[in-house]
Amino acid sequence: MNFRHRAGALMAALALSACAGGMIPPSAGGPAPSRPVPSGTATRPAPAVPRPTLPVEMPADPAMDSSTAAGLGVTRGPDIASLIPSGERSRLALEAFRISCPTLMRRTDQSGLTKGSDWNNSCAAAASWPEASASEFFSRYFEAVQVGTGTAFVTGYYEPEIAGSRTRQPGYEVPIYRRPTDLIDVDLGQFSDALKGRTIRGKVSGTKFIPYDERAQIVAGSLAGRGLELAWAADPVEFFFLQVQGSGRLNLPDGSVMRIGYDGQNGRDYSGIGKLMKDRGLIQVGSMQDIMAYLRANPVEGAAIMNENKSFVFFRELTGAGPIGALGVPVTAEATVAADPKFIPLGAPVLLSLDRAEPNGVWIAQDTGGAIKGANRFDSFWGAGARARGIAGGMSARGSALVLLPIGSAARLARP
Repeated sequence: MNFRHRAGALMAALALSACAGGMIPPSAGGPAPSRPVPSGTATRPAPAVPRPTLPVEMPADPAMDSSTAAGLGVTRGPDIASLIPSGERSRLALEAFRISCPTLMRRTDQSGLTKGSDWNNSCAAAASWPEASASEFFSRYFEAVQVGTGTAFVTGYYEPEIAGSRTRQPGYEVPIYRRPTDLIDVDLGQFSDALKGRTIRGKVSGTKFIPYDERAQIVAGSLAGRGLELAWAADPVEFFFLQVQGSGRLNLPDGSVMRIGYDGQNGRDYSGIGKLMKDRGLIQVGSMQDIMAYLRANPVEGAAIMNENKSFVFFRELTGAGPIGALGVPVTAEATVAADPKFIPLGAPVLLSLDRAEPNGVWIAQDTGGAIKGANRFDSFWGAGARARGIAGGMSARGSALVLLPIGSAARLARP
């Protein structure tokens, strides 16, 4: 899977999992952790004027499967030489593209836009291309296409830092679970061609395969006593947001840091609590900060709301480079986006032009997400720390998107 159990972005309603505490008190009990993490505030958006989308030249063909980019239809984009900004964003994108190349050249592109060999020239050039002229690299080796209408919606995610402990002790009472050994993935395509590409997740009970424990059951202690506790969090609210992101850093009492990453989910449907809370009039804006404030101020109601989300995320300790995205390589702060691989080749550059300035420029599609579905839907990764949290927590930008394909590959997409 990917870096975060991509339930989508914070602004897409904090869709995935749930906190591991039975309630959401202001603190987890016991003395305050030695390194508390403040909730922070959303960064004030820097407005921008997005580039208009292109007139659609090749609308969806009823004879083709519109659940992929090739079936939905693409429109040849403009020359991109003047559209690729110079500077840090392009430099980081080149770095991210370079580390994606080994996987990019050998994987099957679900979008139908490219073949593995299409990337050979650009990947060979990227290996030694000077980062100081990254914008020139993208304009020289790529051409732009617009998938569908090109209308983009972009949210944000980050790597949270929360207080935690490797052992349970006063002030650290919220269990962070490893993936249970009885959690089983089933590839339904092995049983029926009509179900190819579909999987379910559950457990065996007697002679039956049944759904795995839902969040409320796990919160109530259904996994307790099985030795699955990887670590313990200090604050259930902070841990809830770490679960949404699917990866994060635990600031330990001795001053060291333990990095944890997504290692599966219980297979239950997830519900976006942000939308739920907005629909009920509990919050106005729906940002991470608004949701967190309500959960802290209304612990009993907050716990009940989170239990409506049946999804629960499991973790493993991460060592080495990371976090790791769906492409199997480390994601890059301010260069990686999550995208739907049926519409964007994983590893491909994407050029965003939005009504918020911070995300504008070239990004690399290195991740996926449960709520990141459809053409031109992206989730931007901002790294760790207060700045990343502030930007990602309030990111909600709209505009246009172009997918950058190796020069020559777009010609195959023209319909007769």
